[in-house]
Parts: sequence; structure tokens; C-alpha cells
Amino acid sequence: MVAPFFGRREPRVRARWYLLGLLSGLERKNGWSLAEFAGDITPDGMQRLLNHARWDADQVRDALRWQVAERLGSADAVLAVDDTGFEKKGRRSAGVQRQYTGTAGKITNCQIGVFCSYVNPDKQRVLIDRELYLPESWFADPGRLVDAGVDERTRFATKPELAWRMIERAADDPLLVFGWVTGDEAYGDNTVLRRRCTGRGINFVFAVSCDHPLVLGGTRTRADAAFAGLGETAWQRHSCGNGAKGRRWYDWAWISLGEHEWMLARRSISDPTDLAFYRCRANRPVGLPELVRVAGSRWSVEECFQASKNEVGLDHYQVRKHTAWYRHVTLAMVAHAHLVFLAAAPPPGRSGTDDGEADDLATQGAVPAGTFTLPAV
Repeated sequence: MVAPFFGRREPRVRARWYLLGLLSGLERKNGWSLAEFAGDITPDGMQRLLNHARWDADQVRDALRWQVAERLGSADAVLAVDDTGFEKKGRRSAGVQRQYTGTAGKITNCQIGVFCSYVNPDKQRVLIDRELYLPESWFADPGRLVDAGVDERTRFATKPELAWRMIERAADDPLLVFGWVTGDEAYGDNTVLRRRCTGRGINFVFAVSCDHPLVLGGTRTRADAAFAGLGETAWQRHSCGNGAKGRRWYDWAWISLGEHEWMLARRSISDPTDLAFYRCRANRPVGLPELVRVAGSRWSVEECFQASKNEVGLDHYQVRKHTAWYRHVTLAMVAHAHLVFLAAAPPPGRSGTDDGEADDLATQGAVPAGTFTLPAV
């Protein structure tokens, strides 16, 4: 699937071994360990693949999205956007600075990546896009941008702006279908992002803060105040999907804000004071269970982060350059998708292997063959 984007044999071979290493049982999947896995004496070849070889990580990302469309595509699928932190030392890695990351739960020296996952109703989920967040402080130091290999045309973009780029790419792809977009408060509280989704006719269920402003009956109020006045009969118990301890049950209520637009509230069964709020909009009538399903899909991207970091070394990289970050992360996304495809049924009309190449990979000690074409030698 991705082989055509590595025109020369040397980077194609390197990419193949890089992916096999990411899919292997190596404890750490950095330049040295991946080089040793490939039989190299030094990590020079792997570093060259990430820093200097001629190949376009965006083309590989697009090819991954097409595979996701073919394997997992569903009109009811949900795009979930979120960011994750990559803790780093020093100040030379592209985008690094002391900033808050939910990954560590504190302010720490790190890079922040914004990601988009695709989750279909059968609960297969996979990362399909990524953007590296460059803090505004970086653009006050052009020399630092040059040293990190950031293209001179790059301009500062907020995390919601980066999320919109990925949503828009997905919406522009004629092969990919999805029904909804979701994200946490950092994205849901962004008026511009919600307005852009509305302008494109994209349905959304975004989490928002408790003080999210509303206008009900001509009166301005807050989300928490609007739901505080509801009677107990307004709340319905629904599951929003499976969690680590089984199905996640909550009480839910919704308030109409106009045609096909709602505020949604989730209340903990064990602690009725624990509430979460969502701003929702659709281009058609929908029921409460549908909004609950989409709200529950938001956690899929966090599950993708955990799986990609634990299984394919998403955060194991040791690179500083802007391009190298995109290349490693994209290859890790491809490796993670391979595992997701193995767990899913093959698409209609496929026997499970494309051309026998995956069987060849299995004989070399890679994961089982069957659903993803790695670069051929």
C-alpha cells in the first residue's frame, strides 16, 4: 500500500524494516534498536530514512486513510480529535517547550501532537491523521525554526486550527465516509471550529465546559444552569460504549437549541454532582441514543494513543527535526493500523492477503500476514 511512495530501493527497504521493527516485540523502538533489528551496525540508515531520504509522509498518510476507508469505512463512523504529549529533554526538538499535557497531567517539557482517529460502529479505531503543534513562542525566534527544519512558510496555528485541517482533509477525501466529529472541551469550546463544521454540514458532538454560554428563550445562561432546572424525568439511562470495566452507564438529558441542535448532559450514576456537557448539531433529526453513542466515541482517540505508544512505539522516537517527527509518527500510525486491520474482518471480495507479500513478512518474524501491504524490497 505504501511502497509506491518510496521511489528508490534503499528508503523502501529501510521503511520496510522500520515498520517490521515497530511491529516487533522490541521493548524500545528507537533508532538504535530498530537498526539492530534490521541487522545494521549503526542507526545511520534509520536516521537517514527519517531525516534526509526522499519520500513524502503526507502521501503515506493519505494512503493510510484510503486503506481505512476501504477496510473500516462506515457512514456512521466518528472522527475523534485530541492531542497527546511527548515528553522531551532540551529545547531543540521541533515544538518542544514547557507546556501542559494531559498525558503527564502537568506542565512539563514536551512536544504536543494533535491527532484524528476514525472509529466505526463496530468499535475498530485507528489514527488517520496528525499535526505537530508549534507553540507561538517558537515563531518569535526564526533561527530556532530553521534549526528544527520547520518550513519557512509555516505559520502559527492553534490546536483547534490543526484539528480543523485534519477534519477538512477527511471531509475532502471522496473515499472516506463518516457521520460525526467529536472532541473534548479544548475543541468544543472553540466557536470557530464549531462554525466551520456547521458550514461544511459536518455533524458534531463536542464536549464543552460547564460555563458554556447558551441562549434559551431569549435568556443568556450557562450549560450547568440550564440542566440544573430539569426534573428527574428528563434524565434517561444509556450506555455510551464499553470501558475497561465493562459498559459505561450514565444518565443523560438533552435540551433543544433549535432545529437539529442540542445541548447534551451526562450525569454520573454514583455521583449526581459529576456532570459533563456537550454541544451537538446534525443536518438531520437524530435521537438521544445516537448522540450518546457519538459522545462515547470521544475516548477512542485516547485508546489509540495508548495502543500506539505501547505496541508500535509512537512515542519512542529520538528525532529533533520537524520532518522527522512527521515521518516517524506516520510510520507508527501505519504499523498500528496493520494491527487494527488484523483484528477486523477482511473487506468484501478479499481473501485476506493482497499479493502474498504479507505471508513473506510472517516468515521473517513479523506479525501475522493478511491485511496490510508493507513496502516491498
